[in-house]
Amino acid sequence: MANPLIEKFCRDLIADIKANKITLPALPEVALKARTLLSEKNTTTKQLSKVISADVVITTRLLRVVNSPLYRTRNKVEDIKMAITRLGNANVRSLITSLAMEQLYQAGFSKEVKQKLKDNWQHSLHVAALSYVIARDFSNLSPDEAMLSGLIHDIGALPILEYAELLPDILANPAALDRLVFVLHTKVGHLILKKWNFPDELVTVAREHENFERDTGIDPDYTDVVLVANLLSHIGTNHPHTKLDWNSIPAFNRLAMTPEESIAAIKEAHEEIIEIQNIFSH
Repeated sequence: MANPLIEKFCRDLIADIKANKITLPALPEVALKARTLLSEKNTTTKQLSKVISADVVITTRLLRVVNSPLYRTRNKVEDIKMAITRLGNANVRSLITSLAMEQLYQAGFSKEVKQKLKDNWQHSLHVAALSYVIARDFSNLSPDEAMLSGLIHDIGALPILEYAELLPDILANPAALDRLVFVLHTKVGHLILKKWNFPDELVTVAREHENFERDTGIDPDYTDVVLVANLLSHIGTNHPHTKLDWNSIPAFNRLAMTPEESIAAIKEAHEEIIEIQNIFSH
């Protein structure tokens, strides 16, 4: 990071975040209310369905999710109460948050930032779909929570891109902007998820998903899943991640699979991966 402009940007952004001069993204209201309710012991299905039903878009998407091939329901689920009962509270919490995430990627004033946000969302969708499949097929972790982990892994890019809009020199240099996002997004993402009171295991996803040497023991976690999904998302491109020796990355061992097995798994689940991405794209 030898570029003085980039170094100054990094220092200024982190300093402004710590001084509360920059407003970090807020969790969309329906997700915030649902997560709050679900953290309380005596929450009823009626209370939860009332909160979710207030958001027509989220309600429609949640019903589409529960009736999709992912959940293989025999009878069509036609109302939110039935969907909550069918999915269970933990899955509802993950799915509602996931379904609300797209709202955060609608910001940006300049065409450069709007495009970057769109690209970031598409990448996050791909990683989320891959994470779902990997968690389901190679771990005992919740596929829905893994999907949410994939969607939020690059959340730190949002305030970086918004901050960059204030600096024409940075905006005019796409390579410098990409470098800034890469250098800073894990630090900023960690701060955002802390602010949202997300569990530590998901905060770790934002902070550690680019740490390819990470090895924390025997049991795999959501960071392992997202780290592998992130690598797989770049197959067929010239991204630097494709040049790494994947056999030396501990996350694969912790998920008890080889890189070749992971590639075979996502090829086999190709249609399902597209289905998951479509849930969040329309």
